[in-house]
Amino acid sequence: MSGLNELIHQSVRLRIMAALTVLDPGKEVDFAYLRGLLEVTDGNLGAHLRKLEDAGYIAVSKTFVERKPRTFVAATVAGRHVFKAHTEALKAILKQGRPK
Repeated sequence: MSGLNELIHQSVRLRIMAALTVLDPGKEVDFAYLRGLLEVTDGNLGAHLRKLEDAGYIAVSKTFVERKPRTFVAATVAGRHVFKAHTEALKAILKQGRPK
């Protein structure tokens, strides 16, 4: 699968990146919102976010809102770049499979 990014090709990570890259640069979403959107468990989402963060594709920030811990997630410039390249590679694969 030439041109595909193996790290974000996994379905949950691909969906995370899709959800984050539609946001304006610098915008972020709450962990709970993302968990509900993707319909995954806390542990599952946390593990995937860690992999994406370690790769530099997302930024995770933790803060307190009304004395409660909150986690926010945003796509980085690098993450937006690799996601775009990955989706372009997917489009090329789909285009090759079309009947002539």
